[in-house]
Amino acid sequence: MTIKDKDEQNVEKRILILCVDRDGDLETKAEIETPLIGRKSNLDSAVSLALHDPEEPDANAMFEAIRLYDRLQNEKQPDETLEVATISGLQHGGVRADRKLVSELNSLLKTFHASEVILVSDGYSDEAILPLVESRVPVSSVRRIVIKHSESIEETAALFSRYIKLIWENPRYARLALGVPGLLLFLFGVFYVSEVLNYYYIAIIFILGGVLLIKGFGVDRGVKNFYNWAKEYSPPALPVQISNYAIIAGILCVLVSVYLGISNAATNIIQPLPEDVAGWISILPNVAGFFIKGLRDLMVVGIGIILFGRSIRLYFERSPRLLRNVALIMSVVWSRWILDATANILIEPAISIEDLVFQNLIFTIIVGILIIIASILLVLIIHRSKRSFFGESKELEEEFQEGLKGL
Repeated sequence: MTIKDKDEQNVEKRILILCVDRDGDLETKAEIETPLIGRKSNLDSAVSLALHDPEEPDANAMFEAIRLYDRLQNEKQPDETLEVATISGLQHGGVRADRKLVSELNSLLKTFHASEVILVSDGYSDEAILPLVESRVPVSSVRRIVIKHSESIEETAALFSRYIKLIWENPRYARLALGVPGLLLFLFGVFYVSEVLNYYYIAIIFILGGVLLIKGFGVDRGVKNFYNWAKEYSPPALPVQISNYAIIAGILCVLVSVYLGISNAATNIIQPLPEDVAGWISILPNVAGFFIKGLRDLMVVGIGIILFGRSIRLYFERSPRLLRNVALIMSVVWSRWILDATANILIEPAISIEDLVFQNLIFTIIVGILIIIASILLVLIIHRSKRSFFGESKELEEEFQEGLKGL
């Protein structure tokens, strides 16, 4: 015998009997943290889990791991060291549960450097951890525990009665298990009495299709969430409500104004419509002019309503942006005449600079610029004189001063 053969015979075998609880029943039901290592801690935890849930198969798997440990302790060779341990995952399984199992297994292997593992589990779901264990330490055996149930008629009847009671008393299951069949039977009676039984099958298709659609797309959950939101909804402050309603009303006015503009352009456009691109380019100014004339009034009203609602909110908030908003309202109101003059130019183009239509456009633009400048100066004066109303903020004043420098 060589020295190498003697060394191989002297290598200690460290056998880990590993119980796997992939669904995390130990932590969920018995509030026991894992990993567990050692016979006493595993036995105490298994007893605690069995007391919390006598029907729990993971407790039986832990008892089997301890029984296997005791048996191997009596049969072990001098070069063998045995240990029993338990690791657990999470309640809902999946990737997070496997990651937790791997983390606990790595921690366990640092404490007990196992050369082989005997895996004990309570079902096929726990054996999904087998490849993860084999990638870290060899698995010499897998022990799967199957709970034995009595096949007597009394226990079978008791089991069925338990599930029937659950379906009968639990509204969550009763809606589908009792409600839908009950509705179908009721409709069968109605159609039978009405002597139109042929339509019963169509009704079945509609009912079952409706149930599948509602459950499949989560309509019932959406309705329930909306009901809870409506029941717990707390309306915002009155100024915020006014501002929101003004925004909605203003947007509706803007949309209607666009429709009126299109309608006005379609009514006044020259017929028949041109068939080439050059013809469309030639009538495009007229179309734009009639479109602007149709939307100008209601468009200005809609934008004004939005800004007015915002001004009410800023007034109650005592925000210095109120004055800027008021100046913007004045500019928007005057833009109505600028739009009107622009539309007239597009419909009847000016021949020379002395043309009255062209002069009217220039006049409205100049007056609009003067109104904007006057509004800026007026807002700045009011802000300085009413500083106590708007607080200590100098944001608005600095913005206006920079604007005046730019002018």
